[in-house]
Amino acid sequence: MPISLKNIRYFIAVAEAESITGATQSLNISQSVVTEAIKALESDLGAALFHRHARGMVLTHAGHQFLRHAHQIMASVRNAQQALSARPDTMNGQLNIGVTSLVSGYYLPYLLDRFRRVFPMVEVQIIEDRRDYIEHLLVNGELDVAVLLVSQLENRQALETETLLSSRWRLWLPVNHALTEVGSVSIHELADEPLIMLKLDELESTSNAFWQAAGVRPRPQMRTESVEAVRSLVATGAGVAILPDLLYRPWSLEGDRLEARAIMEDLPILELGIAWRRGSMQHEAAEHFQIVAREFGRSHIRVSHA
Repeated sequence: MPISLKNIRYFIAVAEAESITGATQSLNISQSVVTEAIKALESDLGAALFHRHARGMVLTHAGHQFLRHAHQIMASVRNAQQALSARPDTMNGQLNIGVTSLVSGYYLPYLLDRFRRVFPMVEVQIIEDRRDYIEHLLVNGELDVAVLLVSQLENRQALETETLLSSRWRLWLPVNHALTEVGSVSIHELADEPLIMLKLDELESTSNAFWQAAGVRPRPQMRTESVEAVRSLVATGAGVAILPDLLYRPWSLEGDRLEARAIMEDLPILELGIAWRRGSMQHEAAEHFQIVAREFGRSHIRVSHA
């Protein structure tokens, strides 16, 4: 049987008063109700919590152990009640978020929109920069939280991270390409293909590493920092691209269509997530942003898998 919070509250009252009579005075209920509550709690726990004697009730060793947990349980319940009773639309303060350019263009707008709809009074300041500089600002306490590719982080001893979504690499192709006829493609089949490479958030260095590991020398046709340029170039037949699936859209800005195919090789999975300074006390706005980010990440995964 689940342990009743009411029985825990009665147990604390008896432990503090060291008698059933004293507890009933503070609780304003009958002795029989308190007595039955203590018996039920001891039955649920499978341990005697009190030594009973003529002058009152004294905690057993198990009782002392459980009292510490009982106070923690009730404190957690009070904290939860206070958190839920606070109106999100009245919470204010400032939240400093760091992002990399990939995140700011293709993930942050929707996450930020969800946060602002729930917490409209929180002033949000955003800094976009390179991953290494965002890490520096987090460690120095100049940012509350960052949204970036956590799989690329270097300063892991000083930072806590949580993955929001994982993304595999796929091959992007124009719709009339011969490789659209197959379900998956090996990197070795792409050695002679003109390649459009994305210079964004260290994606180029990561892709260079797996080309090298496969022993294949790619043929870069163009390097760009614009995902939309990659989509347009691929869709119009200028080349192919290997990019994380989180960036894939089947249409370019001009309305040209492109296809994506799985890669046979086991390429490193990119993880997008949140990061914050290890051991730092998160203020209320930062804590709520992390909660919203987790829920947004789960909904993003559900939509992408649908």
